Amino acid sequence: MDATVRNSTSVVENPVELARHLIRFDTSNPPGNEAECIAYIDRLLTDAGFETAIYSKSPDRPNLMSRLKGRGNAPPLMFYGHVDVVPATDQTWAKSPFEGIIEEGYLWGRGALDMKSGVAMMLSSLVRAKQEGMAPNGDVILLLLSDEEHGSKFGARYMVDQHPELFDGVRYAIGEFGGYTAHAGGKQFYPIQISEKQVCWLRATVHGPAGHGARPMRGGAMAKTGELLRTLDRKRLPVHVTSVTREMITTFARHLPFPKGLIFRLLLHPLFTDFIIDRLGDFSQYMDPLLHNTVNATIIRGGEKGNVIPDRVTVQLDGRLLPGFTPEQMMDELRQVIGGGIDLEVIRYESSPEESDTALFPMLADILQEADPGAVPMPLLVPAITDGRIFARLGIQSYGFTPMKLPPGFSFFKTIHGANERIPVDAIHFGTNAIYELLRRYAG
Repeated sequence: MDATVRNSTSVVENPVELARHLIRFDTSNPPGNEAECIAYIDRLLTDAGFETAIYSKSPDRPNLMSRLKGRGNAPPLMFYGHVDVVPATDQTWAKSPFEGIIEEGYLWGRGALDMKSGVAMMLSSLVRAKQEGMAPNGDVILLLLSDEEHGSKFGARYMVDQHPELFDGVRYAIGEFGGYTAHAGGKQFYPIQISEKQVCWLRATVHGPAGHGARPMRGGAMAKTGELLRTLDRKRLPVHVTSVTREMITTFARHLPFPKGLIFRLLLHPLFTDFIIDRLGDFSQYMDPLLHNTVNATIIRGGEKGNVIPDRVTVQLDGRLLPGFTPEQMMDELRQVIGGGIDLEVIRYESSPEESDTALFPMLADILQEADPGAVPMPLLVPAITDGRIFARLGIQSYGFTPMKLPPGFSFFKTIHGANERIPVDAIHFGTNAIYELLRRYAG
């Protein structure tokens, strides 16, 4: 995008226009190239009277921090978001992913959901608060990050490791992945993220006899690898019901009519869980990872020459652990499913807290119920990871709260990271108003 885009108060006051401008910066990660996008936001904030600071591990991967000054009567509250996006390559889009097109009541583009619209909501609500002279009880910190989509090495990880003093006193933070509408049984549920799964990547090594490619080979490493992949495709790891997921499912069950409410309650009983999941249709993709540790094969390596049968094949497994579980437990569960004879090795593990601090949850829930009468807020364990896991090292509890009022039939999880990523224009205004209301309440 042309870096000379005119800085205008009207742009930052209109979250939809601001989100359009942000989408037009191609910050696909890798490689990221977030510098121009961060510089654009920096100018907008400076024009609005904010003081800003840039922190970077690499000049082309900067992070921006600013503050709405408070009265010092409460701990700082942090808002954070990332400006990088996943690539849009190898996908067929109906609209260009980096033009910020508005058609049919939707803003289209990579980052429309994850999470440039969320960044626009935060920016617009903070600028409005400053223009109105709002003085919160405590400082409100705004932190905009690079590299969330590729490990956070240049973003949250760098900030926490190299500048922990910037987060002194922060107990609660508002980030991505929550506050959107999930429709079920004619009700409007609003999951608010308070917990997330843990990354536990594994390497499985399958062994077998080597030999000449012209000699028939039965039961070799390649065949065993095929059996491994088929087993992983057909079988689940054991059922586990964590406290957050129990509360979430109980909320569904309490508000859904019979027999749907009963069906959801049966999810909490391991004897019936998988049977019910297999009969939930599209909703199974939503519930399955919240009730199991999961593994998916992502990378296979084996063989170096076309006429040589390899004696080993390695399969990289993207494992995701529920809070409170360890890599050792993951491997024990996996061995029970795939059997012996396969070596397992942990190659990456990132923990997340087992328990969540829900002190801010009632306020966020009340804001959503006021904004959308009939809304049913509930806690969410997100099956993926966010930068929240990194800020948790400093004792900061994150809440996924970028509210979006979505229409029935719109699948948040199918659309995010996919082709034709888009968000209803009205949902951006809805989220901005909700975040502003949070600021207003924090101001007392």
